[in-house]
Amino acid sequence: VQLQASGGGLVQAGGSLRLSCAASGRTFSNFGMGWFRQAPGKEREFVAGTRWNGRITHYADSVKGRFTISGDNARHRIYLQMNSLKLEDTGVYYCAGRSTYTDGLVNGYDYWGQGTQVTVSS
Repeated sequence: VQLQASGGGLVQAGGSLRLSCAASGRTFSNFGMGWFRQAPGKEREFVAGTRWNGRITHYADSVKGRFTISGDNARHRIYLQMNSLKLEDTGVYYCAGRSTYTDGLVNGYDYWGQGTQVTVSS
C-alpha cells in the first residue's frame, strides 16, 4: 500500500495550490482519507479529511473556507485545493488513509504518504 502526495511548491501569500494524493494497493474511501501538515518545530496537525470521496468532509478551523478536500474513487486519488494561502500554511503536507472505521475524520489514520513541501512567501 502506498500513498503518494504531490503538488507542493512555493507560492506567494494569497495564492493557490492543489495537492494530489494517489493511493495504490487498496481503497480508503469507505473509511476515510485526510491531509495533515507539519510546520518546522511544530507537531503534525490535522488539516482536512473526507469519506466517500468528498461527500463527508471535516476541516480544521484554520483552513475552513479556504481549503477544499475532494476525492476521485475511480482514480484512487484525493485532492486538497488550497486558496488564499497564508504564511502560516507553510509546512510539509501529508496524505493519510484509514483501514478501519473511526468516528469523525481527525484520528485513526494508519497509512501515510511521504509528504510534499508547501512554502508560502510574503
